[in-house]
Amino acid sequence: MRSSQASRTTPLPAGITNGSPGIEGTWWGGSEYWTNLRSPGRGLLALFLFSDVGSDDAPTRLITGSHLFVPPILAPAGEAGMPGGDVAAGLRPSVLCRRAADATGRAGDVYLCHPFIVHTATWPHRGTAPRMMAQPAIEAAEGFTLDGSDPSPVAQAIVSGMAPAT
Repeated sequence: MRSSQASRTTPLPAGITNGSPGIEGTWWGGSEYWTNLRSPGRGLLALFLFSDVGSDDAPTRLITGSHLFVPPILAPAGEAGMPGGDVAAGLRPSVLCRRAADATGRAGDVYLCHPFIVHTATWPHRGTAPRMMAQPAIEAAEGFTLDGSDPSPVAQAIVSGMAPAT
């Protein structure tokens, strides 16, 4: 059990309990992925389906809109960043209660998501065939520029997530 799981005091909602929610980052040699606000290790979260994946096949669960709640958690960590599991542990429990979407589809489908979208495995696999998928890194080598000049949708979403709530 990771320390971020052990320190969680609020139980995860039903449907999230099967996996540890996290975000993407760069493997740093420790027990999980690391990232910072500029997300230099992951420009996108890519989910490649190599087999048909239905709701009984333990699809990846994506928490819609959760990427907008991650920047304020990462910002205080500065360039040093933090492990993805620690980011998820810092989220308000209500973020994990947002609408979820399962990454289901046909072999050959690809999901391209914001690297900060909170996602988790679902279990158990109740399907009749193995699920085959991959999450190859799609890097943003230098990370994103967050002064508002980077036109990419990923950078714009990070900037939007840092804006004070109105």
